[in-house]
Amino acid sequence: MDSHFKIVKIFSDNNGDTHFEDLKVPLVSNGDIGFLSKGQKVEKIIFRKVAKNYDYDFHTAPARQYIILLDGKIEIETSLGDKRTFSSGEVLFLEDVRGKGHRTKNLCPEERSSIFITV
Repeated sequence: MDSHFKIVKIFSDNNGDTHFEDLKVPLVSNGDIGFLSKGQKVEKIIFRKVAKNYDYDFHTAPARQYIILLDGKIEIETSLGDKRTFSSGEVLFLEDVRGKGHRTKNLCPEERSSIFITV
């Protein structure tokens, strides 16, 4: 079993451009209950649904936050034109609270659900 949990971070550099960075959160064996990361303090949890035609132009994240994709498939584009596709079960960490932001759009014609966890 892999002893890391994959998260994709979206952040702004000093010029305000957004980038992707692949992170690996270390996991430690906790016996029969599996592998766990260290705990992190969080502020709040927000549940969200968006319409099937969701296509949100460039914007910054409203807060430093994790996004857990519960279903569907999205494409995120950085201010530099880099694009990545994300599917249900993936976790993103958004830190681009300033700068040029990112664009997000649904790739499947269905309502999509996600969870935001602000830190």
